[in-house]
Amino acid sequence: MAVKPEWLRVKAPQWERVGNVKEILRDLNLNTVCEEASCPNIGECFNAGTATFLIMGPACTRACPYCDIDFEKKPQALDPLEPLNLAEAVRRLKLNHVVITSVNRDDLPDGGASQFVRCIQEIRKVSLKTTIEVLIPDLCGNWTALEVILSANPEVLNHNTETVPRLYRRVRPQGDYQRSLELLQQAKGLSPQIYTKSGIMVGLGETDEEVRQVMEDLRGVDCDILTLGQYLQPSPKHLEVKGFIPPSQFDEWRKFGEEIGFLQVVSSPLTRSSYHAEQVQKLMEKYPR
Repeated sequence: MAVKPEWLRVKAPQWERVGNVKEILRDLNLNTVCEEASCPNIGECFNAGTATFLIMGPACTRACPYCDIDFEKKPQALDPLEPLNLAEAVRRLKLNHVVITSVNRDDLPDGGASQFVRCIQEIRKVSLKTTIEVLIPDLCGNWTALEVILSANPEVLNHNTETVPRLYRRVRPQGDYQRSLELLQQAKGLSPQIYTKSGIMVGLGETDEEVRQVMEDLRGVDCDILTLGQYLQPSPKHLEVKGFIPPSQFDEWRKFGEEIGFLQVVSSPLTRSSYHAEQVQKLMEKYPR
């Protein structure tokens, strides 16, 4: 793997705090995308007592070659205790904002929509002040399932476009760029009060012009929040990094995103879809709905 530049180096985490969070997660039999996807910000987020919960996993029904989540294991039946355990983790960690994401569960008729709803409902029971963000798969274009998730009224509906259309066949072979855009458009139409969000990873061979076009496409479906971050190769078997994008370019994309109307753009090499997601609370105060 290519040597990472200086701007991609992260501080060593305070393992005492990290260990405490991990202990709670293991005790409640929960998975986090922080661990499963080898996120570089795990130390910072765990030290802050935050985590992005990965439900219905850890096995995924898709095999995206950039992702470190396991697709070789067979997906298991949904755990009926998972929503209760997730809510208990939110209570123990005293989270003000929680992100719930999932593996792809194309084997389920609703893509797992009902499990998202149960998780949201259980969190509401223990912490009414906690804002909730759901980072969902494309549900194979099942907009009835999307409506089910939206009926639980999360504050943020996040779905990542991940890359530019030209690279979809290589990066997201089971995904569809237009379907992802339509999901965000459908979400805004069904629940205009909910903030919609998407994310792009760069360094896979895309051009500046292509990234800007995706940003414009997302604004075209009234997407509110955007994250842009550098792709990092989890292991030699995953897609190679085609280029390390300097921080100055991320600043340019952030400025462009703000110019074309995004309410919030989080753009830096280490940005991930859930990185500093709690900042949405400030956004909600500035742009109430």
